[in-house]
Amino acid sequence: MKRRSLAAATVAVIVAAGAWASLAAQTAVDWPRASPPGPLAARSVDFPPYEIRTLPNGLRVLVVLWHEQPSVSFRLLVRAGAAEEPADRPGVASFVSSLLEQGTTTKSAVDIANTIDAAGGMLGVGSGNELTSIYGAVVKDRTALALGLVADLVEHPAFADDEIQRQRNQALSALQVAYDDPDYIAGLVFDRLVFGLHPYGRPNEGTRTSIGRITRADLLAFHQTWFAPNNALLAIVGDLSANEAFAAAARAFGDWERRDVPAVAAPAPPPPAPHVVVIDRPGSAQTEIRVGHLGISRTDPDYVPFDLAIRILGGEGANRLFGVLRSDRGLTYGASAELRAYKTSGEVMAETETRTAATGESLRLMVNEFDRLQRETVGSTELEGAQDFVAGNFPLSMESPSSIAEQVLSRLFYGQSPDGIERYVDDVQDVTADDVLRVSRTLLHPEALTIVLVGDASAFVDQLHANGFDTFDRIPLSDLDVDAVALRRTESMTGVSSRLVP
Repeated sequence: MKRRSLAAATVAVIVAAGAWASLAAQTAVDWPRASPPGPLAARSVDFPPYEIRTLPNGLRVLVVLWHEQPSVSFRLLVRAGAAEEPADRPGVASFVSSLLEQGTTTKSAVDIANTIDAAGGMLGVGSGNELTSIYGAVVKDRTALALGLVADLVEHPAFADDEIQRQRNQALSALQVAYDDPDYIAGLVFDRLVFGLHPYGRPNEGTRTSIGRITRADLLAFHQTWFAPNNALLAIVGDLSANEAFAAAARAFGDWERRDVPAVAAPAPPPPAPHVVVIDRPGSAQTEIRVGHLGISRTDPDYVPFDLAIRILGGEGANRLFGVLRSDRGLTYGASAELRAYKTSGEVMAETETRTAATGESLRLMVNEFDRLQRETVGSTELEGAQDFVAGNFPLSMESPSSIAEQVLSRLFYGQSPDGIERYVDDVQDVTADDVLRVSRTLLHPEALTIVLVGDASAFVDQLHANGFDTFDRIPLSDLDVDAVALRRTESMTGVSSRLVP
């Protein structure tokens, strides 16, 4: 492990003193325990006034009035991310977003940086599975300048050849580093197995093969297809009146040309099915473990109770996985689980990192916890702990103009009313133990888990057999290729479902 805890040092002293027999007789190590402090009192969410209008070109504009400081925060979302990329060009959306602030047809990257710096503001870009965003903040009297700059970036990117090559080199260098990180590899393979050939299963940053294929024509085609005002949302939050904000938006974006946007018809992700894949990384002292399966969308009516169920499994306020793996057994320094919910689907993923010698035991305990959520009604302490964390933390996510814009735009992006923000904490507190049991029995699939292990396979595969995991694929890290159907650079297997068992 990376470091030695005080409890581990104490065990070493006991062993040296000849007390190993009594220690071995215990069913679990008696790690020090302490009750966490009680939660803060729940706070109401006082959402500031807001108004939504649509410009003639189809750009939907949200204005939130926030007069705490003389500043304005802005965020533009374009409904285009990795899910809209060509299947053989993963990384295009990431390329486009990274190049937006690297030059327009009238401004260089230096000009853009100097403009926002001179305004005393900040500007950033990003992309994900389903969207590309441009965001920032300025003092209120520079609102027109900032929005005009954003409009220039989103409407007139230069995609200069030298900037494309620089971005390509940076992306390839970043992937070279990432492939040395077992945490990255575990997440990459897990997503690919859970979502299959669905766009959600492709890496947002692209692959080493796809990055080399991306051309300027690919970037222009993606931009011209998806970057349209009627495929975008704009939030302006700050010390302006509604009329001032809408007028500033109209001046900056009113000339952005509306165009038809194609409908996306992605294949459905594969249903949950058991997969155990070992990525062999010889010499690793630890094993990265991922366990989970397909989840639900953000708009699913069971999202709130299922999110709480996964928080009880491994999230803030409860975290059974941490209790079993860390507190009871001392097998890891951390364990967690989360529900990642997207527009049309999602995934449940539990994760930990453990020493190689504890791989099989840790994996078995994680799988057991998925099963236990279906068999037992959760206790009131666990449920209330998860609810209290959400109730206490959610108001903190609404304390700045930028975070308010993010919350409201997220609701609008998923087709939900912003009014639901004020009801969210009540919805969480209304969830019962019976609700958690119901969604666990309906939406969890312990019999069909996707399992990924990244580590020194030769040192732990015998543990897998001993813990009931007899069938698995073993792929050398040097052969891993997420572009390939069978995940292998050299496809020597027969069919997608072939199993290689040592």
